[in-house]
Amino acid sequence: MLNKEQIKEIIPQREPFLMIDEIEQYVPGESATAYKNVDESEWYFKGHFPGNPIMPGVLITESLAQTGAVAILSMEENKGKNALFGGIDKMKFKKMVVPGDRLKLEVKIIKRKGPIGVGEATATVDGKIAAKGELTFAVV
Repeated sequence: MLNKEQIKEIIPQREPFLMIDEIEQYVPGESATAYKNVDESEWYFKGHFPGNPIMPGVLITESLAQTGAVAILSMEENKGKNALFGGIDKMKFKKMVVPGDRLKLEVKIIKRKGPIGVGEATATVDGKIAAKGELTFAVV
């Protein structure tokens, strides 16, 4: 288990844009599983949507990307680098994510060639898929 401070030793994101709270497990260069505890005080709920707060799909996607970044940037040769979006493919949103949800984020690296790679990403709440797709990244 990694807490937020340990996560910040691997990826460069910081509050309020650090979108993962803990890492359950990770294998450098292969996979990572993280959690985001969705709290009603999150900054984005002020406008998305008043009276009906729903976590934006782009932020679920960002949470998945940060989870994948832990897998990639924990590799010895990538320490101190950043992982940027190269593309988002086949991303589908199946379930609303709302305050009180514990979002489980799983990313498996399925392709890598030099600094470019692809992660298969799945976000679930209580075992139900909230979002699923492929994220292409570039390590810089």
